[in-house]
Amino acid sequence: MSANNEWLQRYSDSLLGVFGTPSLVIERGDGCYVWDVDGNRYLDLVGGIAVNALGHGHPAVVSAISKQAAEAVHISNFFTSRAQVQLAERLLGVAGAPAGSKVFFGNSGAEAIEAAIKLSRRTGRTGIVAAEGAFHGRTTGALALTHKAAYREPFEPLLPGVVHVPYDDVDALRAAVADDVAAVILEPLQGEAGVLSPAPDFLRAAREITTAAGALLIIDEIQTGIGRTGAWFGFQHAGIQPDAITVAKGLGGGVPIGALVTFGEEVSGLLTAGQHGSTFGGNPLASAAGLAMLDTIEERGLLEHAESTGRHLEQAVAAAGIPHVTGVRGQGLLRAITLDRPVSAAVAAAAREGGFIVNPVAPEALRLAPPLIVSADELDSFVQALPTFVEGALTS
Repeated sequence: MSANNEWLQRYSDSLLGVFGTPSLVIERGDGCYVWDVDGNRYLDLVGGIAVNALGHGHPAVVSAISKQAAEAVHISNFFTSRAQVQLAERLLGVAGAPAGSKVFFGNSGAEAIEAAIKLSRRTGRTGIVAAEGAFHGRTTGALALTHKAAYREPFEPLLPGVVHVPYDDVDALRAAVADDVAAVILEPLQGEAGVLSPAPDFLRAAREITTAAGALLIIDEIQTGIGRTGAWFGFQHAGIQPDAITVAKGLGGGVPIGALVTFGEEVSGLLTAGQHGSTFGGNPLASAAGLAMLDTIEERGLLEHAESTGRHLEQAVAAAGIPHVTGVRGQGLLRAITLDRPVSAAVAAAAREGGFIVNPVAPEALRLAPPLIVSADELDSFVQALPTFVEGALTS
């Protein structure tokens, strides 16, 4: 028995099966590559699902968390730390938030969504409008906003008052935002639905509709934020100012952290002392990691790099003319390679055998969310191998 299979057997004997059976047991990573316990190397084009924005073992992150771990890993929120304050200030800066904006730190994207739900309740209204195809998390409040029936139905009844409307449908959104709606919660690009982008004016229309109705516009940047789309946040491409955003994934580079960012004094005043909290939220270790991530992304010009390498991937796939590959969609380095038949799982399995990690996010789409440091040559190595993987999936 291989070391990989032995550890997977121990996994199945000891962990709840909520993730199914993992395909690999990863031993270590370096840059854009990971190695399994059998010593096989893979180009990681998923990046922990848009988490490892600086890849694996980046010296800036390693240095920051090592230094902080030697000083203080955790303090209670009876106190604060310089790292926590500095990270909040940096987040507000890269978000372009106006005076009076604030940050709440949690440990995950789902926690950030839960904070956003409580923020919306403080308006005095209870209705929430989300989108079909949306994924906002698996805690019970976040699950009410998530659209996929298979995720929701085993745990119903969930939070009442949530309505889902077709994504990128301005008329449906306008019709749904009634006087009882506290908030509209949207992703600027739907990652879990298959990397779907709305029309350029969709978020602008959502801003106009919510403003007119007196409802909050909350943008879920958990997967799209921290440079993933070629801007710090996906909403910035639309030139709007939301009332709040949720952030996680790439913010800590793998150290658990999430955040709710509220825009402006009025919205920031909705949650007051004692109305929300988190034991580990924004602790010194996570905050130090977040600071290292933001500083390094800025210093290395990785927003521009994400935009240019994402465009390079799109052009390379088009130029390759691969049978049964219909194109590339998405933005920056959150992309889906689309297929003309539902064989993505088989293609992803063939790619893994060939040394590449991609995600079959939908039956006819492969999601790529590689580290923002990925090179054009590394992406080209996958594109060059892709015809073999597709052919293998079709003949298996």
